[in-house]
Amino acid sequence: MDEKIITFRTPNLILAGIGAIKRIGEEAKSLEAGKVLLVTDKGVAQSGVADEVKNLLVKESIGVDLYDKVISDPDIACAEACVSVVRENRYDLVVGVGGGSSMDIAAVASVMATNPGSVRDYLGINLVKKPGIPAILVPTTAGTGAEVTPNAILTDTQEKLKKAVVSPYIIPRVAIVDPVLTISMPPSVTSSSGIDALTHAIESYTSVNATIMTDLFAREAIVMIGRSIRTAVAKGENLRARYDMSIGSLYAGISLANAGVTAVHALAYPIGGHYGVPHGVGCGLLLPYVMEFNVLGDVPKFAEIARLLGERVEGLTLLEQAYRSVDAVMSIYKDLVIPQSLTELGVPKEAIPGLAKAAINVTRLMKNNPRNMGEEDIRKIYEEAL
Repeated sequence: MDEKIITFRTPNLILAGIGAIKRIGEEAKSLEAGKVLLVTDKGVAQSGVADEVKNLLVKESIGVDLYDKVISDPDIACAEACVSVVRENRYDLVVGVGGGSSMDIAAVASVMATNPGSVRDYLGINLVKKPGIPAILVPTTAGTGAEVTPNAILTDTQEKLKKAVVSPYIIPRVAIVDPVLTISMPPSVTSSSGIDALTHAIESYTSVNATIMTDLFAREAIVMIGRSIRTAVAKGENLRARYDMSIGSLYAGISLANAGVTAVHALAYPIGGHYGVPHGVGCGLLLPYVMEFNVLGDVPKFAEIARLLGERVEGLTLLEQAYRSVDAVMSIYKDLVIPQSLTELGVPKEAIPGLAKAAINVTRLMKNNPRNMGEEDIRKIYEEAL
């Protein structure tokens, strides 16, 4: 019997499926929005997706201003720039459209509209005191799960480390997940975002904070992503694969939001902060190496992951089955359009001691890990991934 008290947070409303985006005007109107800031990046704006969303809002007689200055893996300055626009213009609603970067900036802007001070004041856990103005988040990638999580990730360029505004107020009022919006993703983005989603599912499934409820979402996410990520990368117009990836990412995000992630993210943060490695790439590259270390912390669950990913485990001991999960993930990673080593990402061996010191201090995540991990363990994992 699981003696944990189950806590479970999600947006007030999740709309997911083919054509779900067509409901955005209706939902914005139900939130009594008269003036909206649409937050996105240049790529999404140029793709026409931002215009599609804007037109759906305007159709409901809602005024829309476009903010398309979000950068990839945004820093605190990027967030502050968007916050200034929101504070100056009295918006009723913030709509974030794009990958995790755009959605995180939109979420931060929504809470900073009603909370004083600077973004840096709220880096940490439960520091946001008041709910923000309503937000609707719409992913155009299948990976971050930012549309359902209480975490907005920003790069602290002073400390060269990823940090987070962690608060239930970061969770949007509405999340809209439409797989059609992900079809234009190129193979490299499909790969990095998809392996990020798989990381979320596996880490939240094996987190010490996992519950029977988060396990429901994590298990299904592992199955959906595992069976479709290769197809989504190889044939991006395959709507069945895109559906699996979008819904799998959503489920992984729901599990992440309530169980948390573990050492993979802790080790990926300093790599992203020091070397500009995209978040999904860093997480995906480190995932099998951290899994191999963590197997002994929860052998039954890692054995289950192997089965969920389609590994043939008949006749194997439970421990042998568990290690097959590592093989399954490594096989997936090698089939993706993505860097295959830290060396390829420009991370030198001599940087490892400093990276390990930074990673061990990401205690918010390290405490969730299923196996106790020391600084020397982290060094060895980085070395294996070189």
